[in-house]
Amino acid sequence: MSIAIIVEGKNDKSRLKRVVDDSVLILCTFGTPSSLTLDELRKKAGHKHVYLFTDNDASGKKIRSLLRDTFPDAEQIYTRKGYAGVEGTPEEYIIQQLEKAGLDEYIIYPSTEPAVE
Repeated sequence: MSIAIIVEGKNDKSRLKRVVDDSVLILCTFGTPSSLTLDELRKKAGHKHVYLFTDNDASGKKIRSLLRDTFPDAEQIYTRKGYAGVEGTPEEYIIQQLEKAGLDEYIIYPSTEPAVE
C-alpha cells in the first residue's frame, strides 16, 4: 500500500520526515487550502491511501474539515492539545499516533544503540 500524509506546513513535514521512511509522500496545505490547492493535493495524492495530520487548534480543525470534504476516505491522525502543532509534537508521540493508525511498516524508530565515542 502506498500512502500520503497531508500536513499544514513545511515544519510539520520536516518533523514527520524524521520518523517515516522515504516511501511516504508528505504533502502540505501551506495554510487554509483554496479549491485550487485542494485539486493539486488530490492530483498529487493520486491513488494513495491518504492520512490527515493537522494541528489540534482552530485553524487545524478548519483545514481538516476542508480536507475531509476532498478526501472523504482519509484516515485521521491527531496530535494532542497543548502541543505547538505537529511541528511541536514530540517524536515519540508522533510515532505512537502512526502506530495507532497501523503505519508501523513506515516508521523509522530512533536508535536505541548508545552513542559511540
